[in-house]
Amino acid sequence: MTDDRSAAGGAGPTHPLQIGDYRLFMAVRFAGSIATLSVVVVLGWQVYDVARSAYEMSRAAAAFQLGILGAVQFVPIFLLTPFAGVASDRFDRRKVAALSVLVDSGVAAVLAYATHMELLSLPLLFVMAAMHGTARVFFNPAMSALAPNIVPAKLIPRAIATNSIAGQFARVLGPAAGGLLYTVFPSFPYFVALVLLALSAGILLMIKPPRRPHYDRRINPWKQALGGLSFVWRDRFLFGAISLDLFAVLLGGVTALLPVFARDILQVGPEGLGWMRAMPAAGAGIVALWLSWKPMEHNVGVKMLWAVGIYGLATALFGFSHSFALSLLLLLVLGAADMISVFVRNSLVQLNTPDEMRGRVSSISGVAISASNELGELQSGIAASILGATGAVVFGGAGAILITLIWAAIYPEIRNARTFAPAYREKSKGAAEEGAKT
Repeated sequence: MTDDRSAAGGAGPTHPLQIGDYRLFMAVRFAGSIATLSVVVVLGWQVYDVARSAYEMSRAAAAFQLGILGAVQFVPIFLLTPFAGVASDRFDRRKVAALSVLVDSGVAAVLAYATHMELLSLPLLFVMAAMHGTARVFFNPAMSALAPNIVPAKLIPRAIATNSIAGQFARVLGPAAGGLLYTVFPSFPYFVALVLLALSAGILLMIKPPRRPHYDRRINPWKQALGGLSFVWRDRFLFGAISLDLFAVLLGGVTALLPVFARDILQVGPEGLGWMRAMPAAGAGIVALWLSWKPMEHNVGVKMLWAVGIYGLATALFGFSHSFALSLLLLLVLGAADMISVFVRNSLVQLNTPDEMRGRVSSISGVAISASNELGELQSGIAASILGATGAVVFGGAGAILITLIWAAIYPEIRNARTFAPAYREKSKGAAEEGAKT
């Protein structure tokens, strides 16, 4: 898997942070997440605000523009995911991720200039959102596949939780900083993001080149991509976990409509929007801290099902709230529940996937996450244009609970799962071998 490059002594590292390359990896995750999330929260606010002010759209029509914002980010993810997975398995994963970060820095530069010069329009914002989606579709599988090249297999669950701490607290700081900086000077969040992303690209290249997995270049890339799809499809536990998260968040996602609640329902402005975007990450960060100290090891399937159900309940209650404090609390609970689901799913992907397929499988998991997030934004925008923002959020939360009950019934592998890997590893290896032959 990997050798210990920095731990002292012959016993090997006992925690991922003892590994120098992992600390660099964490720094990229932290700085990159602050930058991109700061950009995303401001981008969402600008789309809704420009639609309402410059285009004089109604609340329902402007909410629908937020749905379009999610759709234009998802289109490149849907189209390019097979190539992103192959690129992560075929080329240096550090360089793939660094190039993606540089593309994102270009997006930040354009938005900084357009905001400063007051040249914003919906078409420009949508094009930049699509470029951001293009960058992330290559960045995420490359980073997910790189981590197990740095950390020994026995430390992967702890590494996932530790990495989530940095990522989730960046998700607290990023949106909050974006909202606060925007109130000071509208283009400032984009300039800060540009600097952080450029630093992230440089740090990535400081990581020692990982050992390349075996990759047969004679096989057509499309067949290689289908091998990853076949692997996930044949493993019911893995497929059930990924699809549960996909459909639950697709229905229960509230993020896209937060600008509506911030501007027109709770009336807390862009600063309040930043705190609302930060609260799910704060809840997730608290859970990640706990899991880094005491990783989940038993009854993982049942815990994931309960977590997704609580996620749906918190979402529905948020829709009814007209109190800013209560809304923040519900978003905190929502994020904590979602972190448990993320931890289980990511552990399954890392521990049950051979290294030579990890980029492709990570890209499939990534497109499921993106589908739930970006298409969830489209679903939320359409639902809000019909039911109103409150109705859309309540409907989505109830749908997430229903999906959880259905998946518990049709995927007994999930509710019967006691641990992450032992009962499934041999089956996963067989599925990988069959998938690689397709």
